[in-house]
Amino acid sequence: MADDHDIALATERRRAIRALLASPLLLTASDDFPLVRRHAEWLKSWFGNFLGYRLVVEADFARLFKPGLGPGRGRPLLRATGPFTPRMYAYVTLAAAVLLTCPEQVLLSQLIADVRAAAVEARIELGDAQRPTERRALSAALRQLVSWNALREEQGTVAGYADDDQAEALLTVNRDIVAHLMATPPGRAATAAEFVRCAAEPGPGGARHAVRRRLTEEPVTYLDELPASERAWLRREQRRDERSFLEYTGLQAELRAEGAALLDPDEDLTDVLFPGVGTVAQAALLTIGALVEQVRPASGRLVVGVPIPEGALDRVLADLADRHSRRWAGRYVDDPLLLREAVIGLLTSMGLLARSAPTVADAESDETVAAERAVDARAARGDAPEGTLVLLAAAARYAASEAVRS
Repeated sequence: MADDHDIALATERRRAIRALLASPLLLTASDDFPLVRRHAEWLKSWFGNFLGYRLVVEADFARLFKPGLGPGRGRPLLRATGPFTPRMYAYVTLAAAVLLTCPEQVLLSQLIADVRAAAVEARIELGDAQRPTERRALSAALRQLVSWNALREEQGTVAGYADDDQAEALLTVNRDIVAHLMATPPGRAATAAEFVRCAAEPGPGGARHAVRRRLTEEPVTYLDELPASERAWLRREQRRDERSFLEYTGLQAELRAEGAALLDPDEDLTDVLFPGVGTVAQAALLTIGALVEQVRPASGRLVVGVPIPEGALDRVLADLADRHSRRWAGRYVDDPLLLREAVIGLLTSMGLLARSAPTVADAESDETVAAERAVDARAARGDAPEGTLVLLAAAARYAASEAVRS
């Protein structure tokens, strides 16, 4: 049996792994930072072997470099009013490039001028600096850099620039953090599409790292979204990995014929809680319950998703809004389109709903599937016209019954 020391050691390392997965840029303010420093060498080895992630641990921060997952699979930076916009991302990268070579202390006005000059040099077209939308986008980017400790506000704040183009602040630059912000150097690619593909390369770990990354970073992984080599690897190794994920990360694997998902009992390793609270979350959960009953597939060959009949979603939401009008937020009850789009957005982000489109498996040939000895996952979402809403297999897990009390 493991002694108390071994148990304590495993517990500390699991906590450190979870802290880094939740916050890939971990700062000294985190209660878990001392654990990461204490187990730094072991953590570097574990992340490198298990996920193919690179870990850097310095005196005042730890940076876990997570490669991307490929086109359309990113999770956006979130702020209080919603996700980052493309313009905000542009400003973050431009500011990071400027901060690498600027003085250790810089005035906000000079930083803004340098950012706009860098945009001209990179042939990136920015809007008029006096426009409120431009100021808000740049202010949001700079506030994000402050939250990462890449910038420290000595006098004044960068937030003031959003409302006043004459706002001033004195900023201190932490070049070490700035230098470690980008997981993939932009210079590796000539186009945005090429950059996204390069960032998602699994490296020498191949299918092993690619599948584990998908399982770790996404709510659910479906077989038909994986190429044959990765499907074969998942089916061959899923039981062994199930034990490893539980032991090292505390995540519980749910393995089904359609794919796999990792569930977190503590609900710490997610940016979106589901089931959740609020009108949209409640509507989404009840919608799933109603749709699962309507479109449940017949048993037989592999089914990853079932097309939703035209008008079915609207009828379900209209019925729910009518019955819950006193409990739900008025803006959603009064605007069916707003409620519909919000529910679709939430369910799509959780991997429970999708738009019909050719999948990775659909593009494969008989020879490819046979060569990899993989599950044939072609046409596993039906044959509805492209763009049709499809209810995905994991939705059945959340199908809820409804009880209304007076």
